[in-house]
Amino acid sequence: MSKHAEFEVSEHEQADNEAFLRGRTVGGERYIKRHSRQARWTHGITVICCIWLMISGAFVFVPPLAQLVGPGVVFVFRMSHRVIGVLFIAVPLISAIAAPAGVKHIWHNNVCKWTEDDKKWMLLFLPYLFMAKWIHMPDQDEQKSGQRVADGALWVSGFIMAFTGLFLLLNSTVLPMGTLAHSWLLFFHDLFFCIMLIFALAHIFLGAGIFQPYRGMWKVMWKDGLISESDALYHWGHWARDVLKTDNGVVRKKKDEE
Repeated sequence: MSKHAEFEVSEHEQADNEAFLRGRTVGGERYIKRHSRQARWTHGITVICCIWLMISGAFVFVPPLAQLVGPGVVFVFRMSHRVIGVLFIAVPLISAIAAPAGVKHIWHNNVCKWTEDDKKWMLLFLPYLFMAKWIHMPDQDEQKSGQRVADGALWVSGFIMAFTGLFLLLNSTVLPMGTLAHSWLLFFHDLFFCIMLIFALAHIFLGAGIFQPYRGMWKVMWKDGLISESDALYHWGHWARDVLKTDNGVVRKKKDEE
């Protein structure tokens, strides 16, 4: 006797099954909308500004590098540093004014009570970097606890660098504040540049997909803002299941569209 019990499938049930399978084939894999177009543009412009500010700032504020390229090149770097610095401040500010609900949403995701899963995720993160194949990370909400720490550091660093950079610009142009003020402003500008650089490198390591479990993650922010159902469940399980229940922001993509 067979290990599997024999049963008959009615023609109606068979037709339903075939229709379901056809729908799965035609519909393709489900994707979840994670980032809006405005969020992606704001992120992209800010990142490009930040990279140029780091490069130009190094040649403006580090004497050996300034001596290496000469005063003419340093002047170009200094002027571009000021112009891009204004853009670095203006773009997120304009985006926040245009979409206050988005700012509220970001604030809610980053400033919220940590669950036991959040605490466990942070404790496991360091060994996870070296043993990802063997460590199962706990499910996370829309913003991982580690993301909250990193994003918080980037937000605070970016704000202080923008604030000190603005006053450094004013001090050297229309509002002289003296040598002591310049020294303190430059100190905090450099200090939070170092902090931002550390967290920015970690952000790039994960966001660019250099770390294998995050492979292809760059597409979510730099392409269409969509993340596959499987990746969403792996990285943000609690959030993904909540979205999939409502089907709000869920789309299907065929293989040739992925």
